[in-house]
Amino acid sequence: MELLRLVWRQYRWPFSLVLALSLASAALGIGLIAFINQRLIATVDLNASVLPEFLGLLVLLMAVTLGSQLALTMLGHHFVYRLRGEFIKRIMDTPVGQIEKLGSATLLAGLSSDVRNITVAFVRLPELVQGVILTLGSAAYLGWLSGKMLLVTALWIAVTLWTGYLLVQRVYKHLATLREVEDSLYEDFQTVLEGRKELALNRERAEYLFDKIYTPDAQRYRDHIIRADTFHLSAVNWSNIMMLGVIGLVFWMANGLGWADTTVAATYSLALLFLRTPLLSAMGALPTLLSAQVAFNKLKQFQLAPYEAAFERPARNNGWQRLELRDVTFTYHDGSFSVGPINLTIHRGELLFLIGGNGSGKSTLAMLLTGLYEPASGEILIDGKPLAANDMAAYRQHFSAVFTDVWLFDKLLGPGGEEADPTLVESWLERLKMVNKLTLENGKILNLKLSKGQKKRVALLLALAEGRDIILLDEWAADQDPHFRREFYQVLLPLMKAMGKTVFAISHDDHYFIHADRLLEMRQGVLSELTGEERQLASRDVLARTGS
Repeated sequence: MELLRLVWRQYRWPFSLVLALSLASAALGIGLIAFINQRLIATVDLNASVLPEFLGLLVLLMAVTLGSQLALTMLGHHFVYRLRGEFIKRIMDTPVGQIEKLGSATLLAGLSSDVRNITVAFVRLPELVQGVILTLGSAAYLGWLSGKMLLVTALWIAVTLWTGYLLVQRVYKHLATLREVEDSLYEDFQTVLEGRKELALNRERAEYLFDKIYTPDAQRYRDHIIRADTFHLSAVNWSNIMMLGVIGLVFWMANGLGWADTTVAATYSLALLFLRTPLLSAMGALPTLLSAQVAFNKLKQFQLAPYEAAFERPARNNGWQRLELRDVTFTYHDGSFSVGPINLTIHRGELLFLIGGNGSGKSTLAMLLTGLYEPASGEILIDGKPLAANDMAAYRQHFSAVFTDVWLFDKLLGPGGEEADPTLVESWLERLKMVNKLTLENGKILNLKLSKGQKKRVALLLALAEGRDIILLDEWAADQDPHFRREFYQVLLPLMKAMGKTVFAISHDDHYFIHADRLLEMRQGVLSELTGEERQLASRDVLARTGS
């Protein structure tokens, strides 16, 4: 199993220690059976020292067994801790386009369901290891007592385990299907939570979502989990009954065929009863390992970036003067929309407005400009020098952005991840009219329950605190009241420019276009710059241009 091989590669010496403890536990268990056989069953006259020896052996067996299981459980939790951390870091390092292709519901299912299944497997792993080692050790001891009886007993148990394995394979099949259905269920849950207001207003839509979308997914999940549990319980009960049946077989071989005396038969029965619980526990633990392997395979299918422990902090070119997109094109993975070829030159300190109708490619251009989308063709240049793939991380360090689907972080960070400049924060809180709205403590925002317009103001504060060269604002003013919208265009944008910022703002507010140094337009994925009469017409009536 690949998951166990990975654990072995990452924790070879701790895993070896755990195996050694498990072997010691198995040896003590077999020794206890031998002690009972030789000192309690075969001996007629027992002396007083037998009981303390027996109790001491029991205590030692319990201590070693508990130690081996705790060690393996701790090892498993350390592995899961590391796996979860690596998964989060790989998501952070993966290009935004790949994350959007996977979808948040799929990734959340991976972080919760898949990692949980792997955790459960490692909790049950000690049972499997203990069962296998005890079985092998006990088989060696029983073979020493009677080879012929061991062969028949082993054949009986082999048939039992093989049949159980076939049943467990059916469990694995349904678990694999279940994992796919879980992705759909997570999407349904996300739809219910994110669309709660619309669903509360439209009960017909709520009924459709529940009956036509959620219920079929839930029914598929229910059907497959029932089948998986049916095969699992069949495997457990089959193994349970067959392990009881082998005891009768042992006494038949001893008394009916004369292969051994009653003492040996009793020892065989005692050993098999001793093995019954760990062997059945091992059988019960196997589906959790299979489920963990399904989860592990699912995590691998995400095609996330390779794991790198360090957070790369490449130095950016602070002296740049010209940024250029040359013949840049981009197509979404489903082929639904393309932009380009785009040719755009931005000079440091410029204030640019981008207009365009819905679906014209404005936000896609913003993602390409910031380096969050990788161009299908073309190149990005800084001061005439084309950027290679390994330059993109440094290139992105030039940008701070407030997107339409803004996510508000609760910590103000300055340049290089240091504390934000308190003077800058205080002055911009005043300009953004958020002094009495926002509670700050050591650079941490304590109250994030704000209106959408207020959240965008805080997001702009976060962006300015970072001290980047270029500020990208995607329809920032759309959620502001008319008074503050005027304040934004007439006061705040010129102030950012005076600070040396290059501002790239996506806007539909035609009566404020006069404040832009340059006016750009996206139309059906093609970028153009409006000058002269075209710019004057757009400034008078942007709807006339973007409506077509």
